[in-house]
Parts: sequence; C-alpha cells; structure tokens
Amino acid sequence: MLMNDFYRIEYIQREPNSVSCKIAFNTQHDIFKGHFPGQPVVPGVCMMQMVKELLEAQTDQPLWLRNALQVKFLQLITPDVEPLINISWQANDNGYNVNAAFRNDTSDLFKLTGSFEVGVS
Repeated sequence: MLMNDFYRIEYIQREPNSVSCKIAFNTQHDIFKGHFPGQPVVPGVCMMQMVKELLEAQTDQPLWLRNALQVKFLQLITPDVEPLINISWQANDNGYNVNAAFRNDTSDLFKLTGSFEVGVS
C-alpha cells in the first residue's frame, strides 16, 4: 500500500460514483532514490496503484485491475508536484468501469480507463 507512505491525501471531495483529491508525495521515499537518481519521477505503476487504492477506499472493496483499455502517461510527474486526481466509476457485473486522471493546474498528466474487478482480500 502506497497511501500514507509514498503519498498522502491533502484534501478529498466525494460524490456518488466519483472522487477528487489533491495529493502530496513523500519526496524522501525510497522509490525516488532509484527512480531515477538525481532526477526523481513518479513511476507509472505507482500512479496505477494509487488509482486502485483510492477506488478501494471509496467502494470499501478489495479490487484488482482486470482490464486497462487506455493508459496514457502524458507528462513526467516529479515528487514536488501535487496533482489533483479525479476518479469516476460505474458498477458492472464483476466490479467497476473506471476513468481516472491526474492533473496539475494547466494540463493532464496521466489518464487511465479500464475495469477493476472485486477480488478477495
């Protein structure tokens, strides 16, 4: 789990079937020492994990990524960036169809469209 170690939620707004939150990264986290030394960036797999964790917290269910229809890494995210994360979902037979995006003040940084399936914890 990355929440409260790799990143923390600065504020959160919940709506039915959506959540928006601003997060801050732990700039001293070991991940940034190896990815990449001297020029740290947030790994793409961590962005995907963050979407999963935030969705699990909202649905109160263990989930796993079943299908990633679209994954776009549009800009490098450095540890000093505090992105706004927007996630919306619709229930399906096995879980949720999801659209997620990380944004800064001016542009999209990351987008994910896919489905998460309810798993066993």
